[in-house]
Parts: sequence; C-alpha cells; structure tokens
Amino acid sequence: MMGFLLIFNGGFMLISALVSFVNHEAATRGILISGLLSIAIGGISQFATKGFKKEIKKREGYLVVALGWIVMSFSGALPYYITENIPSFTDAFFETMSGYTTTGASILNDIESLPKGLLLWRSTTHWIGGMGIIVMAIAILPLLGIGGMQMFAAEAPGPSTDKLHPRITDTAKRLWVLYFSLTLIETFLLKLAGMNFFDAINHAMSTLSTGGFSTKNASIAYWNDQPLIQYIIIVFMFIAGTNFVLSYYIAKGKFKKAFQDEEFKVYLIGVFMLTAISTYVIYNFANVSKLPTDIQLIAHPMIYGELESSFRHALFQVLAVITTTGFVSADFTIWSPFLTVMFFVMMFSGASAGSTAGGVKIVRHIIMIKNGFLEFKRTIHPNAIIPVRYNDKPVTRGIVFNIMAFFILYLVVFVFGSLVFSAMGIDFITSLGAAASSLGNVGPAFGDLSPVNNYDSLPPAGKWWSSFLMLLGRLELFTVLIIFTPAFWKNI
Repeated sequence: MMGFLLIFNGGFMLISALVSFVNHEAATRGILISGLLSIAIGGISQFATKGFKKEIKKREGYLVVALGWIVMSFSGALPYYITENIPSFTDAFFETMSGYTTTGASILNDIESLPKGLLLWRSTTHWIGGMGIIVMAIAILPLLGIGGMQMFAAEAPGPSTDKLHPRITDTAKRLWVLYFSLTLIETFLLKLAGMNFFDAINHAMSTLSTGGFSTKNASIAYWNDQPLIQYIIIVFMFIAGTNFVLSYYIAKGKFKKAFQDEEFKVYLIGVFMLTAISTYVIYNFANVSKLPTDIQLIAHPMIYGELESSFRHALFQVLAVITTTGFVSADFTIWSPFLTVMFFVMMFSGASAGSTAGGVKIVRHIIMIKNGFLEFKRTIHPNAIIPVRYNDKPVTRGIVFNIMAFFILYLVVFVFGSLVFSAMGIDFITSLGAAASSLGNVGPAFGDLSPVNNYDSLPPAGKWWSSFLMLLGRLELFTVLIIFTPAFWKNI
C-alpha cells in the first residue's frame, strides 16, 4: 500500500515537473528526480511484497491511513528539498504536511519567488489531501485485489459515513467526480472573473480542499479591488464546508435533502449570524489607524468605511476560519478584541462532517449541546429513557459517548499542545493560536502567527510538533492516537 501511494504521489510530481519544464524553470530537474525517485521506491516496494497476503482488517486500515499520510509527506517534501527552494528538510516537511492536511500554514516568506512547478505541487498536495489520499486510493484498489472499507472508515471525517452506493469503491469514485468537477467549475469562474489560468487552477484546488495555499504573498487580499473573485471563492468555500454526500444529492437536484439536514441548517444560520456580527463591528468599530500597510498582506487597501466591503471581508474570513480554509483577505486579529476572541472560538467549530474541512465538526457540537440539555430532563426524570435525536432519528448512546470522548480528547490535546509550544519559549497568545490552528487545520493563528505573519518564526522542534498536531487533527485524533495504545497491538 505504501508503494502504491508513492507511485501515485510521484505521478503528480511528474505533472508539476512538466509545468516547470514548459516554463523553462531550473526547478524542473529537481521535481523530476523527486517524482522518479518516489515512483522507483514505490515500485520496488510493490514488487517486493507482491507475494504477501492482501488482507486489510480494521487494525491494518488504521495503520495504512496513518502511515500513508506520513510516507506521502516525506515523499512530498522532496521537490522542495532537492530543488533547494526550501533548503531545510524540517521546513520542507512542515510545508508538505501542511499541504496534505489542508492546514495552509506556511514557512515561506516570498511565495511569489517560487517556480510555477513548485507552486503547482504545493497546491496539488492540498488537492490530494482534501478528499483524502486513502479515499482516492480505494477507488482504484480493486485493481490490486484489496478491499477498501476498513480504510474508508478510518479516513472518512465525522462520526458517520453516509454512502451514495452500496459498494465503497463506487462511493469514492462518485465523490471524486464531484470534487474534480467543482474544481474545474471554480477554475473556469475565477478565470472569467480576471485571474490568469495558473492562479485560477491553484486557488480552485486550495478552495475545494479547504487548504488555503495561495500563489500570492498577500493571499486573497491581492484581489481586494476585485470583489467578484472574492465572492466566487466565498461560494466555493461554503460548498467545500458542506457534507460532500449532501452536495452530491444537491447536484442531482434533490434540494429538499439539504434543508432536511440539521447540520446544514445550523451551518447556514451560523455563518449568517457570525457574518452579521462581524460586519457590524468592522463597519462601526474597526480601528482604521491599525490597518496593516505591509505590502505582503494588503496589496490593495480595503475600505472599512463601506458596507459592502465590510460585509465581504466579514463573510470571507468567517468562512475561511469555520471551513478551516485559511485564506486571508484581511487581518482579522486587528478588527477588535471581541472579534479576535470570536474567531479564536470559531477555530474549534469546523464545518460539516463529510466535508474537506478540519476542526471538531458542527454535528458533534449539535449532539453534545442536545445531550447537555437533555441531562436536565434526565435529572428530573431519572427513570425515563430520553435519547438524543438528530435529523429526527435517535442517536445511539455509543455514538454520543464517542463524540463526548472525542471532544474531551480534543481539548486535552489542545491544552497539552499549547503547553509544549510554551515550553519552547513561545509566548502565551502565540502558543494558544499555534495549537488551535494546527489541530484544527486552520492555518493563520494569533500572536506571531497572525494572518500578516507565517510559521517561519517557530523553532525547528515547534515545526515538527505543529506537523504532528496537523496530522492528529486531519485524521480526527483516534486514527493516530489509537496506534500508541497497548490494546491496539494485542491479539484478542
């Protein structure tokens, strides 16, 4: 399986090498070597293990998912490292892990100086990671004679995995057709709105994967004088934060399913309310004297005194944080202390389960809040059986306990992650921001890691720790942490 993933990874590197070659870039040779090396190691691995039993049970599924992401990240770091555009392997690995986990945190200070081949590879890591390396792999696994249900259960985000089709392979194919189609549509619309084709395809891949890597130092703030581009990205960020199974039904014309879905309704109303609050504060109270003047963030100054501009930037940044896309149209940390705290809390939200977003996910919050309120009734009526209901169906106690365990574990990891950052000498605000953003796969954070800065200021150990938190968050804690438990390795 690792061999297959390396071949898959190397194939995409060759596409980036071709783009680099067409643009006559010096990086072509390094990207080509990286791709061929990945394919060679992958081919040798597959050949050496072809006689082994191809059986993947639940335990092997978790191992394949966790190891798959790590192997892909080490392989994906090669183009940066071999071309010497990122000479530190720690930095190259961080950038790659940030890409595959769709976090969007970067150590690059001058993105626009990167060769186009590497910029495309950077966005490709997002796009591959968006719907999950393993989900894509299982669409092709029948060719290898391996069933993929175990890996889909380990990889698919959220507490449940809705199916579009009884066969898991067909489900993966349908999701990827939708994912690919949406990417093409957004590319086309961004091109029409004024982006060149290269920027359009890169930003489409970053948007649909809720990744956040941009080809510009100023991120989406580069197009602050072109509202249409930002509104197109807003629409596709919202779509990317919606359950892809639900999006599939909507694409088939079954709109009623969306408005019957409890999570979607909360997602829609939540975005509306948070945007309304942010717009009001930005329009009336934003401190114009503190607006950033750094050309790397604001290539075209936004006008805070106009209602449309305030609304657009509020909606853009609310969606960028909730969907964990992490694009930047403005520095939300200077809008007001109230909004700074609100955006910090939003990092723990996440969008819909079954989307490409990171974070806790809205459905978990819904079930935890409902269960909390039902505890009042259970206290008054201790003998009554009062189940939590979601979408008018009772939720089993096992799922409720699993969600509560996940949330508690998430908070414990966040606190411990913050302590580790602070032990490295990083200040309080930056430590909290780094842990919340890395674990939630958001990207921009607070303090020294605010939207006007990047993660280059972290010490090497901090970058490795942040990479580990990104992996934990992307694979929703249990998939990785279960491997460290003694029970996982015991034969029962």
